[in-house]
Amino acid sequence: MSKKLTPGKIIITLISIFLALIFLAPVLWSLAVSLKTEGTPIHSAFAWFAPPFTLKNYPAILFNSKVPVWLFNSIFVAIVSTALVLLVSSMAAYPIAKLNFPGKNLLYLFFLIGMIVPGEATIVPLFITSNGLNIIDSYQGLILPTVAGSMNLIIMVTFFKSIPNEMIEAAKIDGAGEWNIYFKIILPLSKTVLVTVGIFAFIGSWNNYLWPLLCATSESMFTLPVGIPTFAGTYTVDYVKPMTANMVASIPAIIIYLIFEKRIVKGVALSGIKG
Repeated sequence: MSKKLTPGKIIITLISIFLALIFLAPVLWSLAVSLKTEGTPIHSAFAWFAPPFTLKNYPAILFNSKVPVWLFNSIFVAIVSTALVLLVSSMAAYPIAKLNFPGKNLLYLFFLIGMIVPGEATIVPLFITSNGLNIIDSYQGLILPTVAGSMNLIIMVTFFKSIPNEMIEAAKIDGAGEWNIYFKIILPLSKTVLVTVGIFAFIGSWNNYLWPLLCATSESMFTLPVGIPTFAGTYTVDYVKPMTANMVASIPAIIIYLIFEKRIVKGVALSGIKG
């Protein structure tokens, strides 16, 4: 039986459609521009959406520019960084959530305080440290400084605390050590939070601009957020090529969102409700 439409529901639906169009407008405009022929005269804003359209810009970007190199760098850095974030954060969260040791609460407070420190405030010491370790302009330099994060740790600690202690105690009675408990009990029961943190870590790495801008000094080490503005600077008159590059850069993030949409929504709820 279909639900009865009320004036309130109709108004809410219309408002939702209107807001969706507002948020989609920049994406649709970028797509339309990327399909235009370079040098096409534009006399009004609506001319961007008028034919003719062409797909020739995409092969030009993929085969005659450094965008594929930057795309590989972004994908590689995001995947490795996400894997390390999950490993390091979960290994650090387990003892804080489930083990008793001196200074545990103080250590947890230290990570909570770390959430109020803006990332920009740590850029200078981070650069000095990375330069001293000779990892500037390398994959190690792009990845390692992004591995440790207070937010990821706190989300995992909050989730791990919800796992019944009785399961851990039963495993210890059966002779399981801390490593077995971590790998065979904690991680299998934490798939939801691992996927959530993994999605946020991947998107955060994918969109990261400031640190790769400082760390990558050669074009071959640029990620997409750093490379595309440089690429766009060579096309100061025409929008077509830079916008095509932006659309190529957006495809992996869009795919990730479409696949893990429900997980992302749950992740926002998980990180905002519990604490």
